[in-house]
Amino acid sequence: MTAKFLIAALVATTATAVPALITPAYAETMPTTTIVDTAVASPDHTTLVAAVKAAGLVDTLNSAGPFTVFAPTNAAFAKLPAGTVDTLLKPENKATLAKVLTYHVVAGKVTAADVLGLIKAGNGTAKITTVAGGTLTASLMGNTVMLTDEKGGMAHVVAADLMQKNGVIHVTDAVSLPN
Repeated sequence: MTAKFLIAALVATTATAVPALITPAYAETMPTTTIVDTAVASPDHTTLVAAVKAAGLVDTLNSAGPFTVFAPTNAAFAKLPAGTVDTLLKPENKATLAKVLTYHVVAGKVTAADVLGLIKAGNGTAKITTVAGGTLTASLMGNTVMLTDEKGGMAHVVAADLMQKNGVIHVTDAVSLPN
């Protein structure tokens, strides 16, 4: 069973209410803009935008998609050890940066309801395969979706379902790191 089919089947059969994950700062969705356009317009995502540009991923994330992006805020990037972002932005680290960024991207449009359905079907956890080929594990902490990365780091989804013409953005409070 493919992931897309599984997600569609779970959404069709799951009557789970979506927790209130959208904060007022991110409540407006812009289905006429791309994921990149919205990130560029967000004062909370300037580091992410700089990283996407440095990794050469602008055209990809502006394409038809659809994509789901778990978008870390500037504050999330600031939690990384000192110098990490500057090091990743260097041209010689482009491949590593691209791997970190594509670890935040899932092929297809995965809404909050989809994630909740997967968590329910997985008895409390859901494995989500990223474009980088790694896995994020989703679970609930109260009404908040938590993503655990392959290194054991945790990110909370602080805003969900920001619909774009080429996918959906979910804002996170930490940078997820692949192995």
